Amino acid sequence: MDTRTALETSLKEALRSGDDLRKRTIRQALAAIKQVEIDHRAAPDETVVVGIVQKEIKTRRESLDEARRAGRAEMAAELEAEIDILVSFLPQAMSADELRSLAGAAIVEAGAASPADMGKVMKVLMPRVAGRAPGDQVSQMVRDLLQNP
Repeated sequence: MDTRTALETSLKEALRSGDDLRKRTIRQALAAIKQVEIDHRAAPDETVVVGIVQKEIKTRRESLDEARRAGRAEMAAELEAEIDILVSFLPQAMSADELRSLAGAAIVEAGAASPADMGKVMKVLMPRVAGRAPGDQVSQMVRDLLQNP
């Protein structure tokens, strides 16, 4: 089952059970997906949908940090719950060793020799990672491998 279908199914379950937090969180994610669909006039593929869910998680993590700094424990708890809900729709995270292996193969494939070639490597690597590792983690791994071969 693809991510969008899983979100829609889970939304129906949340509506039946009366789980307002889950319902609201999933609706926001589906609205973001629908907005991309409208903007591009085509249904987004699985990679794009996973990216949208990751963006929703990132936004909530940023808000969570702000809520903690402001001393708003109740808001922070709600944001943590929303993050947990959204994370459940992502593919299983990639281990550091697996990421290192894929990054090494992408460096060889792209013919990269220095950090200046990082863009070439990322272009090859990101479709393979496809939502299983955050972009900042991927770029850091590639940067490390290019600086310390």
